Amino acid sequence: MSTSSYYPEARGGLVRPTGNRMIAGVCAGLAKRFGMKTRTVRLLFLLSCLLPGPQILVYLALWIIMPTED
Repeated sequence: MSTSSYYPEARGGLVRPTGNRMIAGVCAGLAKRFGMKTRTVRLLFLLSCLLPGPQILVYLALWIIMPTED
């Protein structure tokens, strides 16, 4: 049985890359997964922090949940 059925990151899923990181690689991983520029995702995240909400908690949760790219 292949490992891709158990691990979505093996099929190009949501992972934190080892390169192109600023803090934890969450924005870089999201950008890679959704085919966006890393700078755009980072800018959107920073702008979203101006609005009330749990953005920092979501970032921390993604940092913990997203596996690191091998």
